[in-house]
Amino acid sequence: MSTTHQDPDAQLARWQRFRNSRNTALASEHGWLTLTSFQWLEREPSAVDLAPGLWSTDGTTAFLTADAAAGLALVAGGEAVDGTITARLSDEESLMWVQYGGEDGRQVVVELAMRAGKYALRTRDSRSPVFTEFDGVPTFDYRPDLVVEATFLPYPEPVDVPIGTVNPLVDGVHRSVGELVFRLPGKDHECHLQAEEEKLGALTVTFHDETNGESTDEWRKVSTTRPRPDGTVILDFNRAINYPSAFTPYGTCPMPVKNNSLDYRIEAGEKEPGLF
Repeated sequence: MSTTHQDPDAQLARWQRFRNSRNTALASEHGWLTLTSFQWLEREPSAVDLAPGLWSTDGTTAFLTADAAAGLALVAGGEAVDGTITARLSDEESLMWVQYGGEDGRQVVVELAMRAGKYALRTRDSRSPVFTEFDGVPTFDYRPDLVVEATFLPYPEPVDVPIGTVNPLVDGVHRSVGELVFRLPGKDHECHLQAEEEKLGALTVTFHDETNGESTDEWRKVSTTRPRPDGTVILDFNRAINYPSAFTPYGTCPMPVKNNSLDYRIEAGEKEPGLF
């Protein structure tokens, strides 16, 4: 499993396009950079931070009560909230539920989320300084030697591995479908990272490395395309990216599984943004 050999200029150009797309996606309206709060819903109707109305849950359904003067409207369709509305989600689902504020009534979107079997709210404010002052994620220089070929060894069946998340009150599950096996430059031993399967058979690995807490966030992730028929994939650590929790304290991002730690300084991909 050697380092791949491709035209360096073409590799660099593809990476630069990837970086442009990544920064554009992060800067999307009401994206991760606009998060301004995370709070659990209570059983008794009560006020919450940064959003009008009274909010509650009976454990299976979320309730919002407000009159038209509060200025709340449904994200889907724009209908004003005047009375009580409800929504139901399954675990790990989210709903951009209502919006308010600003000249167009869309400055803040309130996201309803179900995490660890409980309802929570997140406010997404398009005037958040983290969003308005964003000018791209800092990265390491491109490293051709950290584009490596890996072999995917699938498990007979996916294995659900309990994991923590950045929020200590929220537990997570990593559905491991197999391992990516590869060698890093200067290392004789093989590395093994458990992978999750994404759309169209793509793979994602969430990992620790020895730059964490210094030049990078506490962990990052990197994705590959679907494995080739022989099981090989290109693992390009220049495309390692931060989870949303690197940009906001209001995420519930999954930690790596226990053994997804590399004894290596992966000085490629995104650095710690240092935004909060």
